[in-house]
Amino acid sequence: MSCDTRLARLLHVLVHMDLRGGTTTSGTLAQMLHTNEVVVRRTMAALRTAGMVTSTGGRNGGWTLVKALNTITARDVYEAISHGAVFTIGPTNDNPACPVERAVNQWVIDAMREGEKALLQHLGTRLLSDVAAEISAS
Repeated sequence: MSCDTRLARLLHVLVHMDLRGGTTTSGTLAQMLHTNEVVVRRTMAALRTAGMVTSTGGRNGGWTLVKALNTITARDVYEAISHGAVFTIGPTNDNPACPVERAVNQWVIDAMREGEKALLQHLGTRLLSDVAAEISAS
């Protein structure tokens, strides 16, 4: 089963954009992410909708940061992405009448809820400027 890498990719892109002066093209991002420009534009649209970047079309177009990295948390980026469940695990529905299955499902649901809460809390404390500072310091 493959992982959803969009969060890591978008964090990567935003930090690179900042380190490159705040602007770049879909072509440059596509090369950096080893994908094509259509995927880049579709993925970056979520950041545009969230107000983190703007885009300009045409020959000299591209993407521009409109928010400083010290105002963007990893959670902000996570929330900008339309996504499904955080975890690939989940409750079962093999035998809903079974009291053991119901108890186990509730345990799994509670664990997932707590795990997602902890993840979002952690991501909310991480500013993208901190990542950029780590790169600049090395």
